[in-house]
Amino acid sequence: MKLSTEQPKILVVGSSSVDLVLNTETFPYPGHTVMAVKSETFFGGKGANQAVGTSRLGASVYFVGCVGMDPHGQQIMRNLVDENVNVGYVVESEDYPTGTAYVTATGGENAIVVVPAANYYLKTVHIDHAERLFHTADLVLIQLEIPMEVVEHTVKLAKKHQRKVMLYAAPASRLSEELLENVDFIVAKSNELSVVFENKDLDEVLRLYPNKLFVRDNNSTTYFNGTEMRYYRNDHEEGSNKMGMGDAFTSGFAVAFCHHNPVDACVKFGNEVSLKVAKIRGSQKGLPCLDDFRFE
Repeated sequence: MKLSTEQPKILVVGSSSVDLVLNTETFPYPGHTVMAVKSETFFGGKGANQAVGTSRLGASVYFVGCVGMDPHGQQIMRNLVDENVNVGYVVESEDYPTGTAYVTATGGENAIVVVPAANYYLKTVHIDHAERLFHTADLVLIQLEIPMEVVEHTVKLAKKHQRKVMLYAAPASRLSEELLENVDFIVAKSNELSVVFENKDLDEVLRLYPNKLFVRDNNSTTYFNGTEMRYYRNDHEEGSNKMGMGDAFTSGFAVAFCHHNPVDACVKFGNEVSLKVAKIRGSQKGLPCLDDFRFE
């Protein structure tokens, strides 16, 4: 990947949360009780993860989201500020608590229950209040842990200002044809394609969206470049952390794209960023800085 002389400007619209992780030897099944080896607390939420990820990679980042006026919300705000993310357009709600995620982790696999809470209080009017940010953004990042109407409104506003949009389609939800047409890049998990694209075959879906749809499976990425299928893979150690790898890939791809790199270089860098996250527990803790890489 090559770096341009300009600092990328990235607008992230999305979720933030506090992740409560229980490390167990096995997953509990209905009616079953297991003992946790330990519990851990991390900062998370796909939007906040991408905001921190792109900021550490040298971008100037604005984050639009919603937190509660509670201790978790204040902790998230302080953390984002410490990560050089501008939080001037983050809404603080008195009516909803800050979002949380409850994670059971064992053997490198995770079972996750997300409580959106304040993340679902984010409204289209809040996006309108931040419209001035769209004028100068090189790229807008968005995910699906906020209301779909907010996602669609954000994309329309980005298109109004002729901005590029990258959507991480997780947690999986059916996307409208209008949304699919208007976003410029889509990242999706291989095991969720049937939800996002209504049971279409992998190759069939990829060929419909050349250089636009990037399908993730652990730390491999598959896409169609208009001529052939392309496949990048960076193996992570067995049992390593998988939380936040998709957000890390999206962050790396986004920054590489903003530095005017071709798609294959963006995918490769996204995979490299994702691999580093897998080595450290916590969606944000393992996100690398630009100095962690060597560039041409």
